[in-house]
Amino acid sequence: MPSMDFATTPRIVLRDGALDDLPALLAELGARHVALVTDAGLVRAGLVAPVEASLRAAGLAVTLYDDVQADPPERIVLAAVERLGAAGVDSVFAIGGGSAMDTAKLVAYLLRSPCELESIYGVDRAKGQRLPLILAPTTAGTGSEVTPISIVTTPTKEKRGVVSRRLLPDVALLDANLTLGLPPAVTAATGIDAMVHAIEAFTSRRLKNPLSDILAQQALSLLSTNLPLVLRDGQDKAARGAMLLGSCLAGMAFANAPVAAVHALAYPLGGRYHLPHGLSNALMLLPVLRFNLRAAAPLYAALAPSVGAETANAEGFLRAIEQLVAQCEMPKRLHELQVTRESLKQLAADAMQQQRLLINNPVELTEADALRLYEEAF
Repeated sequence: MPSMDFATTPRIVLRDGALDDLPALLAELGARHVALVTDAGLVRAGLVAPVEASLRAAGLAVTLYDDVQADPPERIVLAAVERLGAAGVDSVFAIGGGSAMDTAKLVAYLLRSPCELESIYGVDRAKGQRLPLILAPTTAGTGSEVTPISIVTTPTKEKRGVVSRRLLPDVALLDANLTLGLPPAVTAATGIDAMVHAIEAFTSRRLKNPLSDILAQQALSLLSTNLPLVLRDGQDKAARGAMLLGSCLAGMAFANAPVAAVHALAYPLGGRYHLPHGLSNALMLLPVLRFNLRAAAPLYAALAPSVGAETANAEGFLRAIEQLVAQCEMPKRLHELQVTRESLKQLAADAMQQQRLLINNPVELTEADALRLYEEAF
């Protein structure tokens, strides 16, 4: 009998206009003064002001923190904790992509359980309590609204993670309206990112389980079917909602059956070159899939129907992924993004620091292997 220890966000609301539920949900959690965590781009896009107005109209005090940056640096996380702590917030709501949600998770935790951030990097080192927390993604990509993970960029450009079930939010709000304005390039990169989550969860060497498998397969089916639709028509609300659900299911899967080498090789690209996380994953996906083929072929074959492959085998799966990536309007090679060939050795060395991810890969990966994969992606 398989063993499993599965955890996810306890309440997930998916519907058109789900964000309208926010004031009532915060009230249920006892909130009186809400930290609204987001980034300046969403403020300029006009997504944040209506949220703040609805919270104030419901009698809640609001303190806005909109300095979130991509691949959140430690200093941004700590600045948010300091500012919002001084304001006296008692709950946290984030609207945005993975960076905003990851920042909000740590803000909610550190305001309730003060400690040195360094002391909780790693798995299950954050054991304290957090403030009430609700997350609303604006991209169908990271699945951060249902993962116990927050990724931070250290001053040395290393990506480090806090992994603890204490970071799972109380509620995830999935509202397709929040994703309608995503440009095609961001839609593509975040959509492929979500697919990476599902694939790596299904092929993970550690903690793979029946529930994560089902979620990963359903996520891949939703994502592969609807990504071409939203790339053709970004205002297709039904397809946008299906993408959000696919991303959420993939997040639930990899939160319990952890990701591996695609992410391990993507993180240095974000740390060194500030490439968006979804794009970094998309760039490394096919090289790593081919590298893992000798061990993962039966698993790829099992996933082939979920991506509409013409043949139900590993080769059919890889062809379907290649065809889907080819449809995406985004850079396909590292050299298109000013990544230098001279930096590949450093990137390979950086990737080897991601051992918490590499131990999940179906095939053992050395520094020399990592360098060859970067060269293939170059």
